[in-house]
Amino acid sequence: MSGVDISVEKEAQNTEIERIPTAVADFDAIIGGGVPRGSVVILKSEIGAGHIEFAITSLAKLILAKSDKEFSDFYLKKSNGIMPEKFFFVTISKPKEDILQEVQASFPDEYFNAISKNVNFKDFSADYFRATIVPPSWTGVETSIFSKEKSSGNILEELIAFFDRNGKNSMIVLDSLTDLVVTRNVELLDLVTLLKGLERAAKKWGGIIYLLLTSNILDPQKELLLIDSVDGVITFEWSKSTKTSKRQRFMYVEKFMPLLLHLDNERITKFAIEINAQEGLIVSSYVRV
Repeated sequence: MSGVDISVEKEAQNTEIERIPTAVADFDAIIGGGVPRGSVVILKSEIGAGHIEFAITSLAKLILAKSDKEFSDFYLKKSNGIMPEKFFFVTISKPKEDILQEVQASFPDEYFNAISKNVNFKDFSADYFRATIVPPSWTGVETSIFSKEKSSGNILEELIAFFDRNGKNSMIVLDSLTDLVVTRNVELLDLVTLLKGLERAAKKWGGIIYLLLTSNILDPQKELLLIDSVDGVITFEWSKSTKTSKRQRFMYVEKFMPLLLHLDNERITKFAIEINAQEGLIVSSYVRV
């Protein structure tokens, strides 16, 4: 007779990781349906290689899927993932209008409508440009003592307060970590500490947080400090083939244990991706070993 406790075995079988779809359907199909709830994920990208497009595609498709069962079946391929309750797009140096203009110019109308009507935007430009040489007249940001929103003046403290208020069951996109690491007003080690704390808090909130980071801005050692502080890293890059002049975008999971287990089983090393005006970011093929 087996010595295994059947009740424990059944409990283990029923205890599945709850996942939030990325809404990039062919990616979700490989990684088990999405990313684990409560994850903090860096989307690291060479310039123009696809991290912002991934985030926008995910936002728009999840909003559309949440609003209509037919949309859900179409965009998520009948995924049983958990849907965020709220959606946020946080900018450090860009106004909301710039983001919406990019979405309108590059994505389907239904994506633009979904994001413009359902995403809550938060702009930290006032805190970011305070105490810099950039004049308020350039940024259009009110910085007087009579401004409606009171601020501590410390952008990391303001970010902490924002996440505390809005993190629960939310999808939050932060554009970008890059802005924070290049300003003299933020100490890198303070940012690393914030990320470590955010990773812990996010597990209680049960949403998903995507942090955009441009590759090759920081030296490798400092970049690794950021990578070590979050749950996962999805990397976007351009092909470096010398055999063709056509450039190809690729996406791969650099760090994320629950996803890498699935990828190892499928022997997939990276995904060839495309960005088009009809669907946003899609997977066009896989690279296997």
